[in-house]
Amino acid sequence: MGGHPYFYSVDFEPDANAALQKLRQREFAAGRYNPVVMFPEFPITEDTPAPGARHRSIEDALEASAEDGTRSILDLMRVADEPDFCVAARLSADELIDLFGTDKPTEELVQDHFDELLEPIERGQGICFAIYKDDKPSEWIFAGYSFD
Repeated sequence: MGGHPYFYSVDFEPDANAALQKLRQREFAAGRYNPVVMFPEFPITEDTPAPGARHRSIEDALEASAEDGTRSILDLMRVADEPDFCVAARLSADELIDLFGTDKPTEELVQDHFDELLEPIERGQGICFAIYKDDKPSEWIFAGYSFD
């Protein structure tokens, strides 16, 4: 079985790691992670079912998901500048220009290049970057691939 992609957008705040931790807490509380929901559906919207957490903590959920991982943002523990397992690697300006032709991608550009965006991500790893509206950062994008 191959890895499963997941992706989220959240309101921008200057600290990417703080945004990631809030997102992880939100998705844990909603129960949108394996093994509560075997294969969460993306994108997450206001209408996405939220069965609620079935574990005492994110750590318990990670342990229960075993080698598959949670197939969700819970698998990414922190933001860093370099790719690694369980890390959302911040894309550099050069990487953004290579993908989108600009270092300030808009939501439309992300949608147009979504498949290309996922290609370089390894199983168990993720990426993050800001998207822009009216030349100002408006959201964080977090994307990754499950372990299995």
